Amino acid sequence: MALMDFIRKQFIDVIQWTEEGDGVLAMRYPMQDCEIQYGAQLTVRESQMAVFVNEGQIADVFGPGLYKLTTRTLPVLTYLKNWDKLFESPFKSDVYFFSTRLQLDCKWGTPNPITIRDKEFGMVRMRAFGIYSYKIADPRKLHSEVSGTRERYTVADLDGQLRNLVIASMTDLFGESGVPFIDMAANQDEFSRSLKDRLGPVFERYGLALDSFVVQNVSLPEELQKVLDSRIGMNMIGDLGRYTQYQVANSIPLAAQNEGGVAGIGAGLGAGLGIGQAMGAAMTQGMQAAAPASPAAAANTDEIVATLEKLHGLVAKGVLSQAEFDAKKAELLGRLI
Repeated sequence: MALMDFIRKQFIDVIQWTEEGDGVLAMRYPMQDCEIQYGAQLTVRESQMAVFVNEGQIADVFGPGLYKLTTRTLPVLTYLKNWDKLFESPFKSDVYFFSTRLQLDCKWGTPNPITIRDKEFGMVRMRAFGIYSYKIADPRKLHSEVSGTRERYTVADLDGQLRNLVIASMTDLFGESGVPFIDMAANQDEFSRSLKDRLGPVFERYGLALDSFVVQNVSLPEELQKVLDSRIGMNMIGDLGRYTQYQVANSIPLAAQNEGGVAGIGAGLGAGLGIGQAMGAAMTQGMQAAAPASPAAAANTDEIVATLEKLHGLVAKGVLSQAEFDAKKAELLGRLI
């Protein structure tokens, strides 16, 4: 009886793995000092694959299903000595389970700004970040190239390597694209597709399949963003002439609804012309400093102003109507243009 208990402890007849938590890519089935019994059942669930390793070499890879480990399901067993002879079995075998689920929301980003040549700004330092997802496609290759004989291999163990590969490919693509930084936001989908195509073979090298890749944001460091904001502001100032014309055009119909006639129009124009006058005043002062007005022009202006004052007095006395005064005022001011 004691002998049979000892035998049951030394041989494993059911091999299976239920994932506990997220983030585990590969797990070696805990054998300790036990050996796998001939005819043992191997259960591989959906979203899993299993690799059977005998004496350090991969013997077979199993997809989802229930398997009985015999010479029919695992031909390599025909070369093993005395598998079914209990203690006379001279070899050790291992089973590694691999999770083939999609690993979602894997983040990538530039830890430091990368430098690229930009058509608009010359040399630019920029940042970028996003997400990607992948899954194990070839556990044989992942076992041989990456995870090896470790008892547990996780997403975190692979994360740093994949992130550096992403950043290297992203730097090359952004540098080769020739797209100005100010247009990159409008081309994020195109960059995402191009990077996915470029990174596909890189992930395949490790037995992985890249499922999706997204560029979420492209930005400048804070100090360069301030420079860009200043340039945008200067471009807006360059259009103040059109802005002023628009404001004046809108003021005229509004002034016609107000009491005061021309005075109403003047009030409406004041709101629209305020910015333009402020800009124009500085330009006028510079021009006056460079070229002083002629004495004849100054005298002519004084005469017109004096005439307007006299006419205004006649309006106050009722000799002239407001309409007559406005007509004469327009005529005299027209001479100054």
